[in-house]
Amino acid sequence: MILVTGGLGFIGSHIALSLMAHGQEVIIVDNLSNATLQTLERLEYISGMYVPFVKIDIRNTPALNKVFEQYSVEAVIHTAGFKSIEESVLKPLEYYNDNVSCIMSLLRAMQRTGIRTLIHLSSLAVYGQSSLILTEDLAFNYSYPNPYVKSQQMIEEIIRDTALTDSEWKIAILRLCNIAGAFEHGVLGEFVAPLPKNIIPLALQVAARKREYIELRQQAQTLDRTVERSFLHVLDCCDAIFATLQWLRTQPYTCDAFNIAGQNISIRALLSEISKVTRVEMKTVDAPFYAYAELDQVGATSGKAHEILKWQPKRSITQIIEDAWRFYQQTLKGN
Repeated sequence: MILVTGGLGFIGSHIALSLMAHGQEVIIVDNLSNATLQTLERLEYISGMYVPFVKIDIRNTPALNKVFEQYSVEAVIHTAGFKSIEESVLKPLEYYNDNVSCIMSLLRAMQRTGIRTLIHLSSLAVYGQSSLILTEDLAFNYSYPNPYVKSQQMIEEIIRDTALTDSEWKIAILRLCNIAGAFEHGVLGEFVAPLPKNIIPLALQVAARKREYIELRQQAQTLDRTVERSFLHVLDCCDAIFATLQWLRTQPYTCDAFNIAGQNISIRALLSEISKVTRVEMKTVDAPFYAYAELDQVGATSGKAHEILKWQPKRSITQIIEDAWRFYQQTLKGN
């Protein structure tokens, strides 16, 4: 059985459904801070299976211990945590408390109950460096002034130090780019909040006439003055996680990191692509000057994942947008 933390969130729910499609049993834990039970109902409806779910905050180590004692857990996929780079500047204490405390509690519970296989979902932003060709051997920039980035750097250090204490640990850290899209046929996707934190949900709101315009920041040192980011379809992300799980099962001991990246594109070019898919013009206005640090480019090579995990992305930016748009339209219709 695979335990998925934050399993009712966007990425976590897709991972759970993907694992079930591969014949794996899953158990989901989530505190519902960024999710709803509607996602659990949808997972059970789609899969036709009962999906064990426990509502807990994984920072509650005794409660997490009980989950591990009650269920026969083979491995953990850790997706829980706060993930907005911009929001972390405004709420640093929440980000440090949530992200760092979560991994400490999780590792303690795993250590106590003898579970030693972990996939942790990190971010390409963890390097704290601007580049479209980030590689795993690149040193972290520990002076990068962002609480989310610092929290992910701390988490990776905690994981590596813990792995050194026991030769039975099998740990993979997946440094993800921006994940978007939806499951095939629009059966599962990202539920767009009234005030989204990511660019694609914001743009979909404009396409659906739920938002008048997008504030476009144009102060990056790039060709079109907007930041450049790597985007990956959520199902490609799920494929990477399943490939990683299969690889970890063959390892006697490991603690390794992999970049999981997709197609690089500027935000301006992304909005243009969204306009083509939705057939709605993306109206933009100049955003106020952003005074905080921002990485102009965040992208990576995934050669290591291709070589070791036998994984590479299959789906395009266009498919990401098409699938996300299909699911969003269905949610607007109440489906």
